[in-house]
Amino acid sequence: MTILFLAAFLTTLSSISNVSFADVHVMLEADTVSNSRSTLEIKKAANRKVALEEKSLNYLQEKKTYISSEEIEGPKTLEEAVNYEQYPSATVVATGYTAGIESTGKTPDHPQYGITYSGVKVKRDLYSTIAADLSIYPIGTILFIPGYGYGVVADKGGAINGNKIDLYYDTVEDVYSEWGKKEVDVYIIEMGDGNLSEETLVELNENEALQVFREQFNKSKN
Repeated sequence: MTILFLAAFLTTLSSISNVSFADVHVMLEADTVSNSRSTLEIKKAANRKVALEEKSLNYLQEKKTYISSEEIEGPKTLEEAVNYEQYPSATVVATGYTAGIESTGKTPDHPQYGITYSGVKVKRDLYSTIAADLSIYPIGTILFIPGYGYGVVADKGGAINGNKIDLYYDTVEDVYSEWGKKEVDVYIIEMGDGNLSEETLVELNENEALQVFREQFNKSKN
């Protein structure tokens, strides 16, 4: 009886609304598909939200603030920070020089006072200007000198030939108290191409990875 009643009801509905059994079936399927799509979109949105939250969490966990070499674990000096043995080395006799008359013959009122052969100003920093035999170490060559730090070849000198280099210091007192004259093994980080600009020197000294050692460097100067 129930089946007959449903059949009669659907027949009446079809005749009144001009909707066939097939149309009803299609509408039911469309409604089911629509609901399925909505559920799928909700799930996708939820998954995207979770993925973004995880990505943000990972970023925050990985983000670090470097302040000074005293506040981090690991290397405390430039010598400890890099395996310099991976670079070619050379034994040189290293002396110190200043921009003053005792080293260059120039006084502070000279227009070229403190200006190197490359055209950049002398600098004692994380990357300092040094003099070398340009036939061996062209302008722009970067050396690591243990006990001194990074030196960028920016100058030459009449007595700086062969296996000799000259390391820049701000004062004569610094030359004698911090260096003097030493035979040392230096590491050739990069050979220069004959050019060096103030912009390049600034960029080297502002290398973010090296700023953790700036406090140590400033202490050594004072």
